[in-house]
Amino acid sequence: MSTEFWLHGFPVPRRATALAVQAEAWGFDGLLLADSENLVGDPYVELALAARSTQRLRLGPAVTNPVTRHPAVTASALATLQIESGGRAVVVLGRGDSAVRQLGLHPATTEELEQGLDQLQGFLGGRAVPSGGGVAARMGWIEPFHADEVPVSVAATGPTTIAVGARHCGRVDFTVGADPRRVAWAVAEARRAVQGQRAALSLGAFVNVAVHPDTAVARDLVRGSAAIFAHFVSEGPHDVVPDDDRAVVERVRAAYDEAAHGLTTAGQATLLPDAFLDRFAVVGSPEHCTTRLRELIDLGLDRIIVVPGSRDADPDVLAASNELFAAEVLPRLRTATGAG
Repeated sequence: MSTEFWLHGFPVPRRATALAVQAEAWGFDGLLLADSENLVGDPYVELALAARSTQRLRLGPAVTNPVTRHPAVTASALATLQIESGGRAVVVLGRGDSAVRQLGLHPATTEELEQGLDQLQGFLGGRAVPSGGGVAARMGWIEPFHADEVPVSVAATGPTTIAVGARHCGRVDFTVGADPRRVAWAVAEARRAVQGQRAALSLGAFVNVAVHPDTAVARDLVRGSAAIFAHFVSEGPHDVVPDDDRAVVERVRAAYDEAAHGLTTAGQATLLPDAFLDRFAVVGSPEHCTTRLRELIDLGLDRIIVVPGSRDADPDVLAASNELFAAEVLPRLRTATGAG
């Protein structure tokens, strides 16, 4: 299977559709929009608009959760997007981060995520799904449209969540950073979870990527976003974090300020040393970024989800980085992996 390259962005009103059109022109396989109601606009509204303005680009929310959106609500929105887009909808489900924490709620437990995943798949498949009070609910309206199955993936950092995604839907998108040691560990965990099963396994990774001839500029472009992923890693088992990064992620966890989530100026972002960012993200010249991403792909990834900048990144610098990635990195990766 050829490697896929996806772009992650924010559902900013009056800007997200243009991003989708540009992503398709750049040659990305898909666009994922964040689901965080207090920080950005609604992803489903913007994804529907994007579907009308693109032809082949796959579209979906990432990462959505079963806490702020009941799986039935998510299934209805996804099925609608699938029908309106001509079969291009996808979804990445996780425990919940800023969408949940900004409301003072708690992320789903692994058990709740597993239950939400089963419910979501059941609703999308037109099956009767057990709900509260002994009620079995079914979305019968979907069937007459003969919509194709919506691919469901799980965003995962720790081994238990990785196993849930691998076993229940065969699709996992890692949120462990870009250090090859961590990615190799995550790939091994996913494969171990389905050992002995015949089901296909599709693996991806969210990777902070900034392409710029000045590495310092590239680092600052993703610093705020990289702090988010470092926070994810800090909440997982520390025995699988390389020794040289363990102290960093522990400091990030202790200092994390949810009010400054994803911002370059956040205190947690300033705690990331340059050497850590060089391992944890993919930053620098086109040649360097190409080499780093090839290394990750060779570990067994079927897709790379490019997370190109922090929430407060300079729009002009961000656009230049994305254009450089599309012009100089993506073609080299396509050639190297046989993608097209």
